[in-house]
Amino acid sequence: MPDTASYPVTERNKVRRLHERARYDHDSVHAILDAALLCHIAYVIDGAPYCTPTVFWREGTHLYWHGSSASRMLRVQKPGVPVCLTVTHLDSLVLARCGFNHSVDYRSAMCFGQAHIIDDPAEKARALDAMIDRLYPDRNATLRPSTAQELKATMVVGMEIEQASGKVRAKGVGDEEADYALPIYAARIPVTQVLGASEPCPRMPTGVSAPPGLAGFTPGRRLDEVMAENQARLYEASPG
Repeated sequence: MPDTASYPVTERNKVRRLHERARYDHDSVHAILDAALLCHIAYVIDGAPYCTPTVFWREGTHLYWHGSSASRMLRVQKPGVPVCLTVTHLDSLVLARCGFNHSVDYRSAMCFGQAHIIDDPAEKARALDAMIDRLYPDRNATLRPSTAQELKATMVVGMEIEQASGKVRAKGVGDEEADYALPIYAARIPVTQVLGASEPCPRMPTGVSAPPGLAGFTPGRRLDEVMAENQARLYEASPG
């Protein structure tokens, strides 16, 4: 069932330029997030701006990311700090008939909230299990459990999405009407990130084969499609 809810539009998340490309509804924003593997986290330490790339995942309107317990980014977020999480998909290069109209087709999302550390051991372990299964369906049940030391060395951060906005361009070439007759080459060049053939570990015991949960990772498939498919598979029974 479609999610008809939307994130509130405030001065912080309102799209001001080309506002017709804006998306605030949960379905649109979540679709952009769920098709991504990496995000960038922007925050401030002692008045200086930083932006860190990391793997993330979504559960409803809550986002999670993780890293080393020694990470400066995560340590500064431990007491709680405002952050902006962004993802971007580059879908095509657009060549127009003048430099001004050259562009790209893209899908992007910006999410704002207060980062907080997941301290409860059980919740932390559950979140890390969810990260693995979001990326690789059903894989966690086949793995060696993480040790207490491994869990201690890993920090998990959560953030409820307070405000968010998506922005999408998918129009291809958009020239001035008078320019379409000019003898200048114009085109849309699609850009995709695709999977290659898997390279099994040479030290894997004889007889071990890829599990069914990895069936979607076939050579030539688009990564964003596989990520969105895996997200839906893991959380299809959950709202949002």
